[in-house]
Amino acid sequence: MKKANIVIIDLNPSTKIGCALRETIETCSKLNAYVQFEFSGDSPSVACDRELANVSARCQLDLIIFILSPCNLKQAGELIQSVRKKFSALPIFFIAEKCKADEMFSLLKLGATDFITLPLKNMEILPRLWRLLEHQREQNTLTYRLKEKLGLKQLVGESLPFLDEIKKIPTVAKCDATVLVTGETGTGKELCARAIHYLSPRASKPFVPFNCGAIPTELMENELFGHVQGAFTGASTAQAGLIDAADSGTLFLDDIDCLPGTSQAKLLRFLQEKEYRQLGSAKMFQADVRVIAATNSDLEAAVDEGKLRQDLYFRLNVIPIRLPALRDRREDVPLLAGHFLNKYANAFKKQITGFTSDAVKMLMLYDWPGNVRELEHVVERAVLFCEHPVIRETDISLPQKKAATCKMSFKDAKAEVVNKFERSYIERLLLSYQGNITRAAQAAQKNRRAFWQLIDKHQIDVQTFKPG
Repeated sequence: MKKANIVIIDLNPSTKIGCALRETIETCSKLNAYVQFEFSGDSPSVACDRELANVSARCQLDLIIFILSPCNLKQAGELIQSVRKKFSALPIFFIAEKCKADEMFSLLKLGATDFITLPLKNMEILPRLWRLLEHQREQNTLTYRLKEKLGLKQLVGESLPFLDEIKKIPTVAKCDATVLVTGETGTGKELCARAIHYLSPRASKPFVPFNCGAIPTELMENELFGHVQGAFTGASTAQAGLIDAADSGTLFLDDIDCLPGTSQAKLLRFLQEKEYRQLGSAKMFQADVRVIAATNSDLEAAVDEGKLRQDLYFRLNVIPIRLPALRDRREDVPLLAGHFLNKYANAFKKQITGFTSDAVKMLMLYDWPGNVRELEHVVERAVLFCEHPVIRETDISLPQKKAATCKMSFKDAKAEVVNKFERSYIERLLLSYQGNITRAAQAAQKNRRAFWQLIDKHQIDVQTFKPG
């Protein structure tokens, strides 16, 4: 690959972070061609546009880095949008001293590609920058488009609660931030993690899943970190851990709430420093691994109960994705059932074309405590034993005590759905416009007073959507 041309836009020049970053980058021969400038003032957009125009006239730009302080996050958002209009495909990386999850996601939605928080660590920032540059070369190739299709095709659904979360995946996949996927058992948390991995610059590297609840406590650290020869009785040979196996790729930690306390401390150190010790070794090992964690438990409650370290929770919950239960998106049941029918009809070589209306009604009325996974198993069993061109109600086996009947009136049921839609819609508008009520109300085609009434109705805290 040719040498890269990187521009640093330092919105906080008094800290000298830009100069330090320039020295760090210049130590890498792969990133030798480099341009850096600083500016300050009330309106940096003109200076930014002028400098980028000067640089792009002399050479091809490959990457832009913004260095931010908490007081200029809004200004940074405007600059990112401005850059995006002129350089639609250029990777934009930002460095921030402090950045809340909603602020970070807002910048990613505005067009930033990845981010990192201070303090800077050479072993973390250089691989990230290089990976972004490599990924940029693949962006418009057939390989990338194929990965995008495969990465999301298993996540089936069209309901608003589901799409609100799934649409985050392509944006989240571009960066290296830690992701926490929550949801009930069977909602597709590992599928979500795999989609993030296969849409990311790490797609060609390993995806390593690990269930923290399936391993005895005394073996946990050995599985994660590995051991050297003689580390304990029976350790006749050295063994690398899963972190080493996931190097340059993604480590998926399911049931993260089951991680024992001593392992939590060591995982936290790895997340912070990207380094760890194998059992029985005094040597520090390093690994470039993105971590995606998942749980079906309430981690905030686990923190309150002392079962999970608060600092580990904050480190894991950088980008939260919550997958809704299947009963909260019943309109997706026929779509999912059809998806699984096609899958298993092909696998079992059976000519089954669909479901009867009574069969669909039966699936829709069931509460699905096992969520999408349970639905898949029910359809698989029905396809296997069905002897007709379509699956009938009698072909479906469900626990009758779990079957649900709607006891609400049409009016009450409609009001519940409308309330969920209103809250979700308003929150998405506020996130898009960074808490600006006037712009959000205009987008909703409502006056400010009516929009405020909706906010009060759903008790939405507008301040959480504002930068800084």
